[in-house]
Amino acid sequence: MIIPVILSGGSGSRLWPLSRETYPKQLLPLFGDYSLLQDTVRRSMKLANVSAPLIICNESHRFLVAEQLQEIEEMPLSIILEPIGRNTAPAIAMAAITALTHEEDPLLLILPSDHVIVDVERFCEVVIRSAKFAAEGKLITFGIVPTKPETGYGYIQSDKIYDDIAYTVKQFVEKPDFETAKQYVDSKKYYWNSGMFMFKAKTILAEMQKYEPSIIEACQATYQRRIEESDFCRLQKEDFGKCLSKSIDYAVMEKTSEALVVPFDGGWSDVGSWSALAELGESDDQGNVIHGNVICQNSSNCYLRSDKRLLAAIGLKDIVVIETSDAVLVTHKDCSQDVKGVVERLNRLNNEK
Repeated sequence: MIIPVILSGGSGSRLWPLSRETYPKQLLPLFGDYSLLQDTVRRSMKLANVSAPLIICNESHRFLVAEQLQEIEEMPLSIILEPIGRNTAPAIAMAAITALTHEEDPLLLILPSDHVIVDVERFCEVVIRSAKFAAEGKLITFGIVPTKPETGYGYIQSDKIYDDIAYTVKQFVEKPDFETAKQYVDSKKYYWNSGMFMFKAKTILAEMQKYEPSIIEACQATYQRRIEESDFCRLQKEDFGKCLSKSIDYAVMEKTSEALVVPFDGGWSDVGSWSALAELGESDDQGNVIHGNVICQNSSNCYLRSDKRLLAAIGLKDIVVIETSDAVLVTHKDCSQDVKGVVERLNRLNNEK
């Protein structure tokens, strides 16, 4: 049995002003009628031998998440409410502990809730073919076959071929500069780190016990003092706050000898910036991606989005303009990763809503 574990605790600050702390990007319908969270759940439900999903989200988003699941008629196994963000290692540990109360030793498919995957059929094929490795006790990380040098992602260097679709992992590397990224892509041995994983529940807990026992101890104590409310599993801040804030990459994947990377080439994006969103949209003859009430004249390669008022763009090139009811963002596409800094500045000024 595969249990999809949907991580929905992110803030999506790089997509400000549309994505907000109270309504982050995974809850937004950026493509079509469904939110990114809904698309992630619907995608996972297309797998064979799959259970209801286990959702992990910020406590403040609990009713929004529950409502969106009801809209697509998917009842969760549980919705674990984090009172405070502690990164992916504690979240996955809590998911594994919870999953073991429902199945003997299920396979966990870890999926961030804010990613886009174009080829869902290919996604399902790769996951199912990888399940045999996870069932053998391997820790699977899905590496995205890079389409260009990208400085916004971490990379995974593959080593020896393990089977027809998997490789042993040589190392995880941080976000590189452009020239280094180009060398990675040219070598064909590096993959973008997608943040998607698959492993048995007992395996990941055993590996985390080996490398980060304090996280396991804190998570087990937190689970013992949880409060069950209907579909929600509420964690106590006093308990969960004692967990180290650490990613699963740092906590386990970079240290374990059991990691395998499985390449995926089915059209993936973490929608980590407005320029990334622009690459996924349908463009006009001048390369502009337009949403809402927008008039565009003598402009090219722009992303223009209006939620409320008329937006008129004249003579622009490689520019992002986002209009909402209370804020307007104007930035060059090359600077769209820097939007997070604006949000941090607004937070310091207590203006973020």
